[in-house]
Amino acid sequence: MRLPWLRVAVSGLSMVPTLAPGEWLLVRRTPPRVGRVVVVRLPERLVVKRVTRRTGDGRWWVEGDNAAASDDSRVFGAVRSEDVVGEVRWRYRPLRAAGRVR
Repeated sequence: MRLPWLRVAVSGLSMVPTLAPGEWLLVRRTPPRVGRVVVVRLPERLVVKRVTRRTGDGRWWVEGDNAAASDDSRVFGAVRSEDVVGEVRWRYRPLRAAGRVR
């Protein structure tokens, strides 16, 4: 049985200013939606990106908010729906930055 929530730590600068390295997130296992921040499973790691569009073949195009520091769909292409782990809903660490992620 898979739990509906997952905890993820942010590393790297690809989502600055939205998310910063060292922040901890709660991810809800839900289908992706355009405009939302999601966690994507790549062969070698999990990455946090924003869904920017759905392609004609039902895949998702994801990009970092900091394009200069992001390996994203511009590098690895669109991702399959089953590779989108879920939507980032909440930042819970550090406490001073806790709150909903948009």
